[in-house]
Amino acid sequence: MNALAILGVMVMTAGAVFLAFAGLGLYRMPDTYTRIQAGTKATTLGTILTLVGAALIMPDWGVKLLLIALFLMFTNPLSSQVLARAAHRAGVPATKESKADALAEDREELA
Repeated sequence: MNALAILGVMVMTAGAVFLAFAGLGLYRMPDTYTRIQAGTKATTLGTILTLVGAALIMPDWGVKLLLIALFLMFTNPLSSQVLARAAHRAGVPATKESKADALAEDREELA
């Protein structure tokens, strides 16, 4: 194995750790909104690290993997925002520790 492949394996391992933390976050967080945030942020970083590691191992795939990473960077935050808004509209309650509800405040200002 060359040095680039070893570095690729290390970066992919870091990505796998972040993906495991995302799963742990989904299990440990108290409500839907914090689960969405924990899952989205950690899976985005974990997946991008995994793609970077794969690009280091297989440099010929670099452009394709970069396009996939860019697609993920745009779609993961958007999908989490859509999920959170749908949960809010459905009336899913937040935990008592949550102090602010910016979406409800915006609706009150518009009304």
